[in-house]
Amino acid sequence: MKYAGAILLCLETVSYAAGPDLILHNAKIVTVDPAFSIRQAMAVEGNRIVAVGRGEDILRLKTEDTELLDLGGKLVMPGLIDSHVHACDAAMTEFDHPIGDMESVQDVLDYFKARARTLEDGQWIVLQQVFITRLREQRYPTRAELDEAAPKHPCVFRTGPDASLNTLALKLSGIDRDFRVTDGGPGYIEKDPQTGEPTGILRSCTRYIKSRESGRQPTEQDRYDRVLTLLKDYSSVGITGIGDGDVTQGDLDLFGRMLEKRELPVRVAAQYHVDTIGPIEQIQENIRKVSQHPLFRGGPMLRVIGVKTYLDGGMLTGSAYMSRPWGVSKIYAIDDPNYRGVLFIPRERLLAMVKTATECNLQFTAHTVGDGAVETLVDVYDELSRTMPIRDRRHCITHSNFMSPETVKKVVDLQVIPLVQPAWLYLDTRTLAGHFGYERLRWFQPLRSLLDAGGIVAGGSDHMQKVGALRAINPYDPFLGMWTTLTRKARWYEGELHPEEALSREQAIRLYTINCAKAMFLDEEVGSLEKGKLADFIVLDTDLLTCPVDAIRDAKVLRTYSDGRLVFKR
Repeated sequence: MKYAGAILLCLETVSYAAGPDLILHNAKIVTVDPAFSIRQAMAVEGNRIVAVGRGEDILRLKTEDTELLDLGGKLVMPGLIDSHVHACDAAMTEFDHPIGDMESVQDVLDYFKARARTLEDGQWIVLQQVFITRLREQRYPTRAELDEAAPKHPCVFRTGPDASLNTLALKLSGIDRDFRVTDGGPGYIEKDPQTGEPTGILRSCTRYIKSRESGRQPTEQDRYDRVLTLLKDYSSVGITGIGDGDVTQGDLDLFGRMLEKRELPVRVAAQYHVDTIGPIEQIQENIRKVSQHPLFRGGPMLRVIGVKTYLDGGMLTGSAYMSRPWGVSKIYAIDDPNYRGVLFIPRERLLAMVKTATECNLQFTAHTVGDGAVETLVDVYDELSRTMPIRDRRHCITHSNFMSPETVKKVVDLQVIPLVQPAWLYLDTRTLAGHFGYERLRWFQPLRSLLDAGGIVAGGSDHMQKVGALRAINPYDPFLGMWTTLTRKARWYEGELHPEEALSREQAIRLYTINCAKAMFLDEEVGSLEKGKLADFIVLDTDLLTCPVDAIRDAKVLRTYSDGRLVFKR
């Protein structure tokens, strides 16, 4: 049976050793148990924690075969978890060629020029997920600029559901002044108000781009090797578990092979991608098929926990669905004063999808950024909660950036879990504050309000491209994320963004440990360092509880243990 080996390896390992394999002592162990206890020593046998407590008590458990690790007072804490990544796609970004860091439109145009010199005429050049809000000029490269950079190549500058195309790319995609969106999906083509010709900018309809792959194509072994390299890099920053949002069957096959070869260094809880265009009956059937997957609620190393889809656009592209109009914007190329963004799924269709997932015991989540989209999804959860066990399903809101006092209250009551990326606050506050103004961002990532009210929020990165914790799009260094939640400070932005929503250090640590474990249905196994739990833990060079706050973003992992195995050592 397919996956039989993977499922068998997912099962708990039973240890028959006569005593602990490893004892950490002379340490500051942050257990992240309900009391947030601090201990001095911990014993590990096989892949389980068998004791946590005082040094003298734990050392009595040692045998002649026990490895003793004197940490000299170093901080130990549970392995960190990233609640939302796209690992398999991210790992392949630079397979064919490196992509430099881009902070300006000129950097973007230089990339297209360089690729045009490398590729044969007519081959596509596609640059993805370099968001205009993170460029100093805060705009798209124009159709004319792309034409000048690479006139003999179809060029696409794609930022999620939106893109800027040059003349040849528009022509090859069949997009002209008479083009209309006709498939029932969202989006539109921007047109020059004087000439009626396409400007080159596509809003929420990049599905119409007829691009082809250019350059070297990976083999299955190439994919395996690069994804494993990325997962090992996760280990280097203390990540021992990931929530992989939007997985495909190919992704699961790859993770399964790693597990069978005992090379998987992180736990993977997967949300299976579900398309939402087409007959609702077919969408519901596709959701039911996910609940029949062999890895549905599999073992603690690899499991499918639910389904993921896309409810609205993005805040980085000016297409998130807002409760009030965005406002006219040169940055986002918005000229309609009543424009509120794009909602991809009508409410009644969304209701049917969430109902089906709930009936199938699946966790449901959707890419949901704007406060209008968050309100729509939360209202669906609320309506179904009157007749269905919504609170047991641990349904999520992926991103949940813009909220309101009302949705915060409902999210906490329904026990819905926002999967939030603090690095977005760090990278994008300058643009958002410039467009919306400080006051309208009062409920942007309101983490303190959610947690103080008794809610659960899971931290993450939405890592999409490149290997490297700080060079990635988006950066997956959890210590940058923690620092951001503590300071509410941002790149290229003076001051703090609503510091009343800043977290305590304990809350920031829980955000990347036990809270993520709960989102992944793994809180009985990982997320805290307690007797009987699986041995996922890290050793740091910095005391996150007492160091100056700015030292937290520079903290380094000295050792990472996953399932009792040392998977990284600095």
